[in-house]
Amino acid sequence: MSEQDLKEQVTNQPGLPDFIAGDTVKVHYKIIEGDKTRIQPYEGIVISKKGSGVSKTFIVRRIGADNVAMERIFPLYSPNIEKIEILKKGRVRRAKLYYLRDKKGREARRIKERV
Repeated sequence: MSEQDLKEQVTNQPGLPDFIAGDTVKVHYKIIEGDKTRIQPYEGIVISKKGSGVSKTFIVRRIGADNVAMERIFPLYSPNIEKIEILKKGRVRRAKLYYLRDKKGREARRIKERV
């Protein structure tokens, strides 16, 4: 199997929705603890998508308990991603939303919805 065939097989994964920065997503990620596996949902706003081909990643930012913001980088074609749900489509003007890191509380979640 050539490298090109392998890339096509990985990137044509069924169940990966088309989302962009500004969308609110819920990523169901497989966590392996010892010999047990469980699925942990991680919900937040996509602040960027980077890379090309198989090495494409996206960053999800969420506001946790006590208004502490957390960011997590997910490889898009990881076998540990069970599914990605789009909860809300955001209307933004830029591809990278790093300015949300400076915002606190409600300001950080204030993205208009795309219809």
